[in-house]
Amino acid sequence: MAAVCDICAKGPGFGHNVPWSKKKTNRRWNPNIQRVRAVVEGAPKRLNVCTSCLKSGKVTR
Repeated sequence: MAAVCDICAKGPGFGHNVPWSKKKTNRRWNPNIQRVRAVVEGAPKRLNVCTSCLKSGKVTR
């Protein structure tokens, strides 16, 4: 599943793992994406929504 919110288009953040030896390797921080049934234009539809959009009420379940 793509780590992108269908409402706010929030995607993953990128950076480095930095251990004690300072040997940097690439990593990514994915947003907390949930697959929910939401009402869109009067009809239920499955959307990938981040939890911050769910908590703020941008999606009606």
